[in-house]
Amino acid sequence: MNLRGLIAAVLALLVVGVLAGCVSSDSLAQQYRDGNEKGYIAGDFQVVEIPTADRGEPVVFEGVTETGETVSSDDYRGGVLVVNFWYAACGPCIVEAPLLEEVWQEYQEQGVAFLGVNTYDQPATALSFARDNNVTYPSVIDVNDGKVKLAFAQVTPIQATPTTLVIDREGRVAARIIGQLASASILSTLISDTLAEDSP
Repeated sequence: MNLRGLIAAVLALLVVGVLAGCVSSDSLAQQYRDGNEKGYIAGDFQVVEIPTADRGEPVVFEGVTETGETVSSDDYRGGVLVVNFWYAACGPCIVEAPLLEEVWQEYQEQGVAFLGVNTYDQPATALSFARDNNVTYPSVIDVNDGKVKLAFAQVTPIQATPTTLVIDREGRVAARIIGQLASASILSTLISDTLAEDSP
């Protein structure tokens, strides 16, 4: 089944999840537009694959993980990287966490790296989330200066939390998932497509 078919197959599930888990007396989309950095756009789910010729410049970033390790775009150049923007109290982030971990376990031996970007929490909260949800890949703590999010936002829309990006071997955004990941197979397909591209 191609990516379009996979998306169609899971949209019904996503709608049910959104209706069940994201009902609020306030519009979350409006909160986000009004500058609430914690907000997420509940009903929006979009997957975009970006043609190689349209990817623009590599993303350059540097940050510090929840364990105090400094990471940068240079650490991942030459391999495929998945970047997930999240925070601990985000309902959709909790729901998608096991799907991200599943895909990470599937692809890490193929040289694919995963990196979270926590946009709201301090290290202790991020570490607690990782323990509670069995997440084993690292996350940058970006709440203090927002530099990592800004670096990516300069080249691709970061319209909601969660957002998941697939970065190609040259450090360019190859694919974008806006909103809660509805199926591990969607992300797997995007990674496989990016892995299949010729190395620089």
